[in-house]
Amino acid sequence: MSADSEDNASNTVRNVAAAGVGCGCLMSPVILVIGAVVVIVFGGFGVLLAPLIALILLFGGGGGSDSANEAIGHEIENVFGGDGKEELDENTVPDDLVDSIKDAGDLCSDIGPIVIASQLENASGFNAEMKGANGEKGISQLPPEIFEKYGEDDDDNDEVDAMDTADSIMAQGRYMCDLAEQAKSAIDAKTVEGTVLDVTLAAYKIGMDAVIEAGGVPQSNDAVGYVAAIRAQFAKYAGVAAPPDGATPGVTPSPDESGGPDEPDDSEFVDTRTADSGSADDGTPAP
Repeated sequence: MSADSEDNASNTVRNVAAAGVGCGCLMSPVILVIGAVVVIVFGGFGVLLAPLIALILLFGGGGGSDSANEAIGHEIENVFGGDGKEELDENTVPDDLVDSIKDAGDLCSDIGPIVIASQLENASGFNAEMKGANGEKGISQLPPEIFEKYGEDDDDNDEVDAMDTADSIMAQGRYMCDLAEQAKSAIDAKTVEGTVLDVTLAAYKIGMDAVIEAGGVPQSNDAVGYVAAIRAQFAKYAGVAAPPDGATPGVTPSPDESGGPDEPDDSEFVDTRTADSGSADDGTPAP
């Protein structure tokens, strides 16, 4: 990829402005392909797919034809706006986590493994040793009361421990499946609007009570931002835009590693979940 091409792509990224919140419900995603840059307008927000942009720049995608870029863009759009049930590309996550992520994504029909993988990256960057400010521990960074409710001895070591990756990831899956059942009931009762996955992700972030009160995914940075940030990783974990050889599985190359532009971090959101009521609390600092 030439220096001029990289500079042009970088300038395009920097000049993309996010759309303001302009509607009361989540819109279907709209794809914009500008050279090598993919922007998806989702729920009134312009979502810059930083991970995919970094990878496309790394592969020299900016030099492709308009039709080729458009095809890539539409493939990313389909995965971004889909149900999250695509198969996990095992090369995109650390080897020792593959089985647990796939098992957690097989607990119920509504939550697939690419959803679990995307949430894990967002929560901890796959750091199993991470500890949060409010007692969160391990790779999933579940609040203690939620892990206590959903955690089991999934690695058969005779203890239930949030610092055990299998215990933590499977607890994440059980919690998400529980929220998905609540989401389906609320949608069937017409108390909320939206897809099961969007409502579930928003409830995971801000609590089901807040989602029901809003009648769906609230048009806020916390709610829509989290849903979009998780969806933005789907294409990577489905293998549509997999990390290049030599990259750490499950971690998108940084601007320094990829040679691409300095991108905003879509993963920095405050955790506002509680186990009992599903309502918001003070949360934890982002990883």
